[in-house]
Amino acid sequence: MQRSMRILALVAMAAAILCMGAKAPQKPAQIKVLLITGDDVSAHPWREISETTREILVGSGKFDVKVSEDPLILESASALKNYDAIVFTIYAEKLGDLPAQARENLLNYVKGGKGFFVQHLATASFPKWDEFGKLCGRKWVMGTSGHGPRADFQSKIVDKEHPITKGLTDFTTNDELYAKLQGNEDIHVLITADSEWSKKTEPLIFVKSYGQGRVVHNAYGHDRKALMTPSVQKIIIRGTEWAATGKVTE
Repeated sequence: MQRSMRILALVAMAAAILCMGAKAPQKPAQIKVLLITGDDVSAHPWREISETTREILVGSGKFDVKVSEDPLILESASALKNYDAIVFTIYAEKLGDLPAQARENLLNYVKGGKGFFVQHLATASFPKWDEFGKLCGRKWVMGTSGHGPRADFQSKIVDKEHPITKGLTDFTTNDELYAKLQGNEDIHVLITADSEWSKKTEPLIFVKSYGQGRVVHNAYGHDRKALMTPSVQKIIIRGTEWAATGKVTE
């Protein structure tokens, strides 16, 4: 009897030693995101939009997000190297345009294999910079692009197999339905909606390649209420991860 108890004690001790020596499973490294925002002097609550976008990303547990309210951070190529993706929520009306070095750094950043996620009116930034529109795939052009009154509208998933939209179903949100975005770059459309203002089916979520990098264009997001739509939150989380890494993990 005593011999059996000694054997059981030795077995328990060995198991404890093995458990102590085993390494705890490591969590995946967080994706480093630079969220660039700034003073949108139009009708958008820019700080609310940026804070809500950051809240959505951080709340997923996947991202380490730094917020910059100065787009001139793009002038530092060494600073950009620290990030896997840039999330761009700014409409840089006050800035007017970016210095040449900042423009070059942003384009090289994406061409080199990093991610770019551009949201809502941010595509109207830098209207004199043609290449920015090409980077975004489509862009808002003042006096041409537009939308009807803010309202509930249904969005349709047109690519149900892409990592960003896989498993999502058509959904209703209350937002501005952007229409007549300009550009002729090759884009892969994931989500559309029918606009009463343009009388056309408009692309609202689409992706494209830029060099070795990945671009996600999200036309949703007028304010916090719009961003809090569950499907829109999923798109922001998945879209940012896909832009940064080329895949989506659940």
